Amino acid sequence: MLFDSHSHLNYEDYTDEARAAVMERVEASPVSYVVDVGFNVESSRQAIKDAAEREWCYAAVGVHPHDVKDMKDEDAQTLLELAKTPKVVAFGEIGLDFYRDYSPRDVQRAVFRKQLNLAFETGLPIIIHDRESAGETINILIEEKAFSKARILLHCFSGSAEQAIEYIGLGCAISVAGPVTYRNNKKTVRVAAEIPLEHLLIETDTPFLTPEPFRGQRNEPANVEYVARKIAELRGITYEEVAAATLENAKRFYGIE
Repeated sequence: MLFDSHSHLNYEDYTDEARAAVMERVEASPVSYVVDVGFNVESSRQAIKDAAEREWCYAAVGVHPHDVKDMKDEDAQTLLELAKTPKVVAFGEIGLDFYRDYSPRDVQRAVFRKQLNLAFETGLPIIIHDRESAGETINILIEEKAFSKARILLHCFSGSAEQAIEYIGLGCAISVAGPVTYRNNKKTVRVAAEIPLEHLLIETDTPFLTPEPFRGQRNEPANVEYVARKIAELRGITYEEVAAATLENAKRFYGIE
């Protein structure tokens, strides 16, 4: 059994038919759990709908740093209400993205702090997006005392193994995705090979970051198997060991029995 700890089945350009086809392929795969992660209010609603319709699907609600420029004052209360819905297991993904800069950086910083405090109100674990923020994401988490208030997951981790170990020491879980299979991605390879297995989760970030051998195609949760197989190869252990460990790690992080 496998756990895709971060996916966007709620992605806005899926037709209903395309979403249904992806879900059918999940059900024919070794994947037993998927967390469908919101990136704005509407996609969070869709994630909740997906989770209600499929036993193996769970939801997370939040506004991605790309979308925070469009976040309205009333969205905060809406997110708090959505977070109370059955099968919502996390708040996120939230954080900073200074690579694309689709939202102004000052807005990203302010809304990140605001959403952290919303998340603390819900009592849910928090999924963090951190891309090219030069350490600001972690600094804000420390300043907001996030590690004493919630379980924290750094999704699709792109930093060094040394950073990963430092963040684990603070209380983070670390998730890796398809880039671990890419030939030139030596940083993520080291992370997957070297950090303690009990802190490692796997994901697809569907529909993005498709692993080899399907790179260039749209990603989907069934492909998380290739992430697990690559980690097993890197660590010199069996695929079954990686699948079992990352399954239990994700269930523990998300509080799923």
